[in-house]
Amino acid sequence: MQPPLFELRDVTLSRVGEAVLHGVSADIPEGAACIAGPSGSGKSSLLRLLDRLVDPARGEVHYRGRDVRSYDVLALRRTVSLVPQLPALIEGTVADNIEFAARLAGRSPDVGFMLEHAGLDPSFADRDASRLSVGEQQRVMLARSLAQEPEVLLLDEPTSALDEQARASVEETLLRLRRELGLSYVLVTHDPEQAARMSDWVLRLALGGTRA
Repeated sequence: MQPPLFELRDVTLSRVGEAVLHGVSADIPEGAACIAGPSGSGKSSLLRLLDRLVDPARGEVHYRGRDVRSYDVLALRRTVSLVPQLPALIEGTVADNIEFAARLAGRSPDVGFMLEHAGLDPSFADRDASRLSVGEQQRVMLARSLAQEPEVLLLDEPTSALDEQARASVEETLLRLRRELGLSYVLVTHDPEQAARMSDWVLRLALGGTRA
């Protein structure tokens, strides 16, 4: 029997002496999954457990049946790629950003192809990354992650800073990537309607409890 994509086993995580997550257990399946809940419920902290940006104070996190601590951490992060809530692009052009990420994974990217998959025209390759809109920067972050050829995308509130039109466009891009590339993703959102639109499975976090 194939293991879940991720398994959380009695996971507790503390920050500055306070429990952010307390005894969370869940099986996150392949496909389109969401972690939903209000601000302060630990959604982003849980997402960062999945590629070892943080480790739990207690409990275990498994990826495809193996404890994440048994993987080389850089190899894990190339396979399980985090797209943060706020764009964090390097200085230079859009192409510079995509090529930088690809080199870290030992890849030679087709920049135009990556941009098209992220919902941008290939002509964006020569643009100054710092002069893009927030929505465009978010898509460049997505293209940069795709350049590493990951198996899983971890998406931390990717549309929270966008207007309704841009949000709808990014959502369609993510659903298309799921259809065309077969990528799994775990999306963090505070919006229950977005969770319903974007996922087949939802882990709901609340102060004091969880529900899958």
